[in-house]
Amino acid sequence: MYDYLIIGAGIIGLNIAKNLKERFPESKILVIEKENEVAMHSSGRNSGVLHAGFYYTANSLKAKFTKEGNAALKEFCEERNLKVNACKKVVVAQDEKELEGLEELKKRGDVNGVELHWLDEEELDRMYPNVATYKKALLCPSTATVNPKEVTQEFAKVIQELGVFLIMGCEYESSTGNKVFTSKGDFEAKKVINCAGLYADKIANDFNFSKDFVIIPFKGIYLKDKDNISQLKTNIYPVPNLANPFLGVHFTLTVDNESKIGPTAIPAFWRENYKGFDNFNIKEFFQIIYYEAKLFLTNAFGFRELAFTEVKKYSFSHLKGLARKLTKNMDDIGFDSWSTPGIRAQLLNKKTLELVQDFVVESDENSVHVLNAVSPAFTSSIPFANWVVEEHVLKNKK
Repeated sequence: MYDYLIIGAGIIGLNIAKNLKERFPESKILVIEKENEVAMHSSGRNSGVLHAGFYYTANSLKAKFTKEGNAALKEFCEERNLKVNACKKVVVAQDEKELEGLEELKKRGDVNGVELHWLDEEELDRMYPNVATYKKALLCPSTATVNPKEVTQEFAKVIQELGVFLIMGCEYESSTGNKVFTSKGDFEAKKVINCAGLYADKIANDFNFSKDFVIIPFKGIYLKDKDNISQLKTNIYPVPNLANPFLGVHFTLTVDNESKIGPTAIPAFWRENYKGFDNFNIKEFFQIIYYEAKLFLTNAFGFRELAFTEVKKYSFSHLKGLARKLTKNMDDIGFDSWSTPGIRAQLLNKKTLELVQDFVVESDENSVHVLNAVSPAFTSSIPFANWVVEEHVLKNKK
């Protein structure tokens, strides 16, 4: 019998395990992971950007945790000798309407306590000669990039150093009460914590949670310039459409100084629809097609336009053209190959047909279910895990 059984060794599951073991050193904690190594999905396939926390409304969990998480992950990387690229970020506008969007971002940043600086066109040109904007831009000094796979693997090392049990290649199959049946045997725990990412809603259903929600997968791919021929010096973002959770095509500078354009946000047809028919699951296919058809027919949150717009991004020239609007004369010849695709596990409210933009966790005294850990969950992982433990694991203690 374990005190805590955590399903999923992504960055959230690992941080919850770390948090619990540091609070309760004598506790017996098990983390199970269906893959043979950590960071095979969202935790290792994201952009690696440590966001600053100025996109989100002040009353959201994202706003609360992103700023704290940015600082906490930088501190963790420093302690564990992991690389951080302190490359900052500029958000640029293309017209008068987007200037209003920049003003809104600045207001949110001020309320959330995030350091942001206005740059006029002349100041921007001095700092980043190839970046284009209309009248002014926002500079965020605290944005940085890391290697997400490396960071997640380091958290896996840390929890094992603390004495947490980690079993790889151990796939969840079903459960009865707090007994969990897996491909590597049966395990029982006082509390089960579901951090299964793309499968969190399905596992939650077995515990009678996630009744109003389903996960809809969106595929994200970047076009990369591995030698940084473009000579990108900072992350360049457009003003986002704040009505949906996607940030638009942008330039990202990786921790290894590789530049990327993207990502796409293409509706996927099954949960691990990374490439071709790999991992095809007919049951998932029909469930996801059903909800995507509903979204398409009702055009909820502009889904129809989003679907058409995103599919076009499979064209190198189209994606480069979108990115080119953010620059003056940046050389884009080096952007010639696709990065490893990632899948965003995006929660959909089945009743309202809205994409849920904030973190969602459901729980009772027996189990906790992290249902919506979307971007910037990687940045927010340390304080978010702490909140899950305090508000859901400990408050519902038997």
